[in-house]
Amino acid sequence: MITRILVLALLSLAFVAPARAHPHVWVTMKSEVVYGPDGTATGIRHAWSFDDMFSAFATQGLDSKEKGKFTRDELAPLAKVNIESLKEYDYFTYAMADGNKAAMADPLPDYWLDYQDQVLILHFTVPFKTPVKAKLLKVDIYDPTIFVDFAFDKKSPVQLVNAPNGCKLDVALPREMTFAEGKALSQIPADQTNTTMAFGAQFANKILVNCP
Repeated sequence: MITRILVLALLSLAFVAPARAHPHVWVTMKSEVVYGPDGTATGIRHAWSFDDMFSAFATQGLDSKEKGKFTRDELAPLAKVNIESLKEYDYFTYAMADGNKAAMADPLPDYWLDYQDQVLILHFTVPFKTPVKAKLLKVDIYDPTIFVDFAFDKKSPVQLVNAPNGCKLDVALPREMTFAEGKALSQIPADQTNTTMAFGAQFANKILVNCP
């Protein structure tokens, strides 16, 4: 069981799937920038919906009381491994406050996985190590190796929670990959990570918050 869970880890480098070009996992995001009573940003709250192929693979063989449905308790072991796996990759969440790096801490313990319409949804909050007060807060979300492809939800991509009056939110989408870049990625075997073309920052989804 332990071996199987490790294989199902979100970013397991031994991910078993049909051979195909990078990326291997697709995530649709809904994110929130959370503020405290003193007006400082305290963290980024994510809800990541995985593609149906990964969701089917990850839940294959998992025990459940009702066929085709999973409770939070039944998904808790998988959620734990996913969160632990994300640590190595800084949770794909990189923040800058007025041009300076804003360090992130480990996720709050209230993370969980949902299973809706045959799709896994990972809910978790990445707090700042020190609450941030900045005129410009920039949060980039991306995988440096493009193993995982991130895209904001089209209807409700990002929200501000308890932000000070006057703060304005903007979202910047990544540029399109060139034909040459896509061709080079496609030549990387499916069972290997992309380490020679770690240019994922060029395809970051950006959250921009301007406050007075």
